[in-house]
Amino acid sequence: MPITVTTQMAQAYAQDGAVLIKGLFADWVEELRAGVERNMANPGQPMPTLKPGEQGRFFDDYCNWNRIPEFERAIFGSNVADVAAALMGCEKVQLFHDHVLVKEPGTSKPTPWHTDGPYYFVEGRQTVSFWVPLDPVREASLRCVAGSHLWEKDVLPTRWMAETNFYPGDHDYMPVPDPEAEGMRIVEWEMEPGDAVAFHYRTLHGTRGNTTQNRRRAFSLRLVGEDARYVDRPGPTSPPFPGHGMRPGQPLREDWFPVLRG
Repeated sequence: MPITVTTQMAQAYAQDGAVLIKGLFADWVEELRAGVERNMANPGQPMPTLKPGEQGRFFDDYCNWNRIPEFERAIFGSNVADVAAALMGCEKVQLFHDHVLVKEPGTSKPTPWHTDGPYYFVEGRQTVSFWVPLDPVREASLRCVAGSHLWEKDVLPTRWMAETNFYPGDHDYMPVPDPEAEGMRIVEWEMEPGDAVAFHYRTLHGTRGNTTQNRRRAFSLRLVGEDARYVDRPGPTSPPFPGHGMRPGQPLREDWFPVLRG
């Protein structure tokens, strides 16, 4: 059933940079689960996530929608683009990339606090990510710092494994804060499979480790609106998309980043 964005949802997204969308992919849970299994059996660009000796398994892979048919059907068959347009306040919606994150039982390492925007080669006010669990989540849900997308500076991107700065120098960024120690308002939700947290690329977020006996599979989708433009960063971006040929200030090329709406 198509999901309608209410005025309250849109206001929460604008003010907090994150909002829960119940049942956004409820009709696509089994399809996405099958896609995750296909992805894990045949990874595309898996990223290292655990150091030697760290407990559990954390599978992290992205940019697979055009080779995993289940992902493509869910992206193009759902009404996620309409929901994105309503949240971002635009007509045109483009696909940036997909992302799969699976924390197996007993994977106690948390996902560190970070914002996605500084890792990407795209800038604009109209951005949204959807984090969609494919298993019930209680303790391992996505956590977002309310209002952080409105901070004056972006949060410094870091390499999680090496714990070093992602780009040389850090004068353009603010240090990664400790939201709990600094008393920031953190929003998180208990979620059912197919629910989604919609959050802005500049929203500070992270997750706890999965200390339960259950898997925590999540499918994430990154979309942009009509004001999104390519931007040069001071180093390699993630995802890299080598050979894209775009120049600063240009919209994302539509043959690589399909228009879903508008």
